[in-house]
Amino acid sequence: MGRIERKLPIGIQDFEKIRKEGFLYVDKTEYVYNLAKSGIPDFLSRPRRFGKSLFLSTLKAYFEGKKELFEGLRIAELEKENNDAWQKYPVFYIDFNKKNFKEDSALEEVLDEHIRSWEALYGDLMADRPLEERFRYVIEKAVETTGKRAVVLVDEYDKPLLEGADKAMVEHNKAVFKGFFSTLKSYDHYLKFVFITGVTKFSKVSIFSDLNQLRDISLSADYSQICGITETELKENFAPEIRAMAKARGISEDECLSNLKKMYDGYHFHQGAEGVYNPFSLLSALIEKEFGMYWFSTGTPTFLIDKLKESGFDAKQFTTDDYYEEESSLTDYRIDNEDPVPLFYQTGYLTIRGYDAEFRSYALGYPNEEVRYGFLKSLAPYYLCAEKTSRPLDVRSFVKDIRNAETDSLKDRFTALFARLPYPNDEKIVEQNFQNVVYIVFMLLGQYTMTEVHSAKGRADCIVETDDYVYIFEFKRDSTADEAMKQIEDNGYVKPYAADRRKLIKIGANFDSKERTLDGWKVAE
Repeated sequence: MGRIERKLPIGIQDFEKIRKEGFLYVDKTEYVYNLAKSGIPDFLSRPRRFGKSLFLSTLKAYFEGKKELFEGLRIAELEKENNDAWQKYPVFYIDFNKKNFKEDSALEEVLDEHIRSWEALYGDLMADRPLEERFRYVIEKAVETTGKRAVVLVDEYDKPLLEGADKAMVEHNKAVFKGFFSTLKSYDHYLKFVFITGVTKFSKVSIFSDLNQLRDISLSADYSQICGITETELKENFAPEIRAMAKARGISEDECLSNLKKMYDGYHFHQGAEGVYNPFSLLSALIEKEFGMYWFSTGTPTFLIDKLKESGFDAKQFTTDDYYEEESSLTDYRIDNEDPVPLFYQTGYLTIRGYDAEFRSYALGYPNEEVRYGFLKSLAPYYLCAEKTSRPLDVRSFVKDIRNAETDSLKDRFTALFARLPYPNDEKIVEQNFQNVVYIVFMLLGQYTMTEVHSAKGRADCIVETDDYVYIFEFKRDSTADEAMKQIEDNGYVKPYAADRRKLIKIGANFDSKERTLDGWKVAE
């Protein structure tokens, strides 16, 4: 018989199930201990499928006094000398994960369902009373019945705000929140602990404005690794899986670790903190033994694509080394904000890459290859006007042409792409659409070739390297292919490859914005 593989908790968000049914658990309980002892109401923002729900479930088990679930974990050692540890508190766990909030009254239905379960536990069904009144009353009854202050845990509070069918519904849901969660401020003396999670922190939502003592730990150095998996945790907890994956892929363990790092590591939630891996993608890769795009396979949220369309997004801006966003814009989100960047950061499509202390600004960029290429693939249908057609960007054919030096075929592919573009009368948008197509194509080629995409003066637009060829591309707009080729020669783009054994291919191209086509293409070896 073969070796029985260990159970990895992919998609399992219940701490009790993980511990009782023998799933592997990466120990995050020291964070539970620190938060519980602080007693401060906290908010944590992390991207979807990043372990927020599991951490909240761990808090729930701790405050329910389920000591047996924590045997052998860090918190058991920390609480060993504490005679007051493992007491059972009344826990009010509100989960917004399991509902579609595009339907009218969906939010009220979720809250009513939770309150009914608490009323059944502590007595006095009050279905005819307002939700906020029932919430206050059931907290009072729980504290009176148990003699312990209550714990309130809220998972994915912002789902009703992100998924609302329209602005009117979002405003309605915000009003419901205002009444319901105002209890957390006025009933502070009844509460032992409050912890709220979400993808975004919406400014001007009463859950934050009314509960002004709520501490946002989303960018805290002390809690930067509260969710996700660090490099150390990966090596300490998953050595058998790494060995098995390396063997299955026919590579060394060091190569396997390197590939896992490139694909799934790189999330930073504080400028000085160690990066963390996306846990959903990492566990999926170890189970499947494939370097797939697992996080993206769960779908890019529609509201993000809609935000892109509204904003006139420039796809190139996050590959520069000097794209910065102020701290305040990363920690708060306004639904009427035209800038999509804060939302991209909070949802995990961008992460912190550096910090300017003088201006308290963060350098942002893609965290890893899964996000970079998945994000570009999700953008491609929008920029290539392929959202409603069956003609997606054929990256495979581009790669084959590059590898086989099929420059005529390559020209035809670019011509076809430019012909499909949506072009408004605005000249600035025409220029941006043209540049974005070039950028997206070459960035996606970077999955399979060594590709550099430049925009700075004095550097070629794109350089692509394969085993046999080095391509230097220069794209012009409303000029000539000869002028593009002249720029390659005059600026010495070929000099770094003078001693290279591979064949050098120079391509100058020109895009005619009036005719909306590629009208010049010159190739020289």
